[in-house]
Amino acid sequence: MTSPTAQYLRIVSPVFAVEQLPHAASPGDDWVVLVRGPEGLTVVRAARPLDTGEGWIGFYSGATAHDLDVPGMLAAIVTPLAEVAIPVFVASTFHADLVLVPQQRKQQAIIALEEAGHHVESRDGEGGEPFWSQH
Repeated sequence: MTSPTAQYLRIVSPVFAVEQLPHAASPGDDWVVLVRGPEGLTVVRAARPLDTGEGWIGFYSGATAHDLDVPGMLAAIVTPLAEVAIPVFVASTFHADLVLVPQQRKQQAIIALEEAGHHVESRDGEGGEPFWSQH
């Protein structure tokens, strides 16, 4: 990888659901990410078998951990996805980013990221390594 912002991304499981709840709603116990904004509470959680909404696949940059003062790390991931019109939902930790893409765009996202110089670790099948296995 020649770019200083090229990263090792791993596809994590499970398939995620992204939903918006009213301010007063309780997200339950199965959330992975919570973001409260003026319009309500956004919740990212493991998709449930009976969910009817869109499933999202997670690309996690934890293998290329970085401090907050390193510029361009998130942009290096989302720019190639934007260039091929793949929508994203992003949640960041102190050292890494979780970039979600629609489940049906997984293969296209892998190709775009690899062509941009990133290494994508993917296991066979739908899911990858469990997201919370490193917690």
